[in-house]
Amino acid sequence: MIFKYKGFNEKGKKESGNIEASSLEEAKLRLKARSFIYESISQEQASLFHKLKNLRAKAVPNKVLINLSREIAAYIRSGMTIVRTVKLLSNQYKDDKRTALFLSAIGTYLDEGKSFYSALDHQSVYTLPHFYKQSVKVSEERGVMGVVLVELARFMKEQERLNKEVGAALFYPGFMILVAVGAISFMFAVVVPRITDIFKQMRQELPPITEFVIGAGDFMGASIQLMGVLLVLFVAAFAYLMKSSSAFKYGVDTLILKIPLFGSIVKKSELGRFAYMNALLMRSGVPMVQGINLSSQILKNSVISTILQKAAKKVVEGSSLSAALESDEKLIGIGFIQSVALGEETSNVPDVMSNVAELYFEDNKDKIGILLSLLEPMLMLFVGVVIGAIVIAMLLPIFSMNIG
Repeated sequence: MIFKYKGFNEKGKKESGNIEASSLEEAKLRLKARSFIYESISQEQASLFHKLKNLRAKAVPNKVLINLSREIAAYIRSGMTIVRTVKLLSNQYKDDKRTALFLSAIGTYLDEGKSFYSALDHQSVYTLPHFYKQSVKVSEERGVMGVVLVELARFMKEQERLNKEVGAALFYPGFMILVAVGAISFMFAVVVPRITDIFKQMRQELPPITEFVIGAGDFMGASIQLMGVLLVLFVAAFAYLMKSSSAFKYGVDTLILKIPLFGSIVKKSELGRFAYMNALLMRSGVPMVQGINLSSQILKNSVISTILQKAAKKVVEGSSLSAALESDEKLIGIGFIQSVALGEETSNVPDVMSNVAELYFEDNKDKIGILLSLLEPMLMLFVGVVIGAIVIAMLLPIFSMNIG
């Protein structure tokens, strides 16, 4: 819960703000621990709009997490304690109320003697990625948190750049799909009904293609609302099952990997992310098994993630990573397994993993370009064929009348 307070800080200056606590009594105790004398304290009552906004903004924005990681790493490397670092950042982010509250909550837990990982885990202002918290935990225990935070920020920045590139590349095909749907809907909703009325008045026998188009137009006109409701229900049910049913998600992820070209792009994207993250963690002193487990948790495809987690168990039992992956060679790919084996033979796994990640990201960039170059003309051809078929279906009876 979030509590709003007013009062005087330890320097005697008037101050107001928000504090996170599980109850009013806990909020008061935390303020007293800061030597803060409060005049008033009450639970913040947010409007419906702010509640909805907070629900949407629960996950920490990628940009905020990147900037905080870099700044915390810079302060720690300069010799500053994590407690002092968080307090400084709280002052810097005063204009961003939610981030300021996030840092304030972390500062409170640190003052209580908790570790930085524990503070991140206990606060409820932002939801942080699991792999991020676990990376902080391991690096904090090993005393290399500054290095790991910099590398995490670099990794998230690179992923953000790749996502932006893909989004920009998909903009034009997406726009084309919207135009196609709009044009076809306009033909069925406006043009076809008007011409249909003329044919009905003339009582002329219509060609099969014309009857089909008229029937499709009538069906869409009568069922458009039902189709809209069914589409919304389908999307909602699909999203719910993807989140709540691991078996359903596993089945969908398996199907995705079998799609020609697109499945290859997804596979290389996931393996590239795994290789990049694993190299990052190993360079930071994280043991290989922990690195594999943490790296597999950032993957979106549950099939590849499960394979890598099983491989981590085999590595614990004494197997090498390349040998552990051999049973899934058909899915993972012989190239990836041989690259890992080469890294193990030369005791240079992090560098090999980095090279594999770079290679896969570049390869995916080329494949996405090919996919989009094929998609654009196919979309234009589809729109042309559909609209052309509608026009022909409407003109055939008119030509028949003229010939008659």
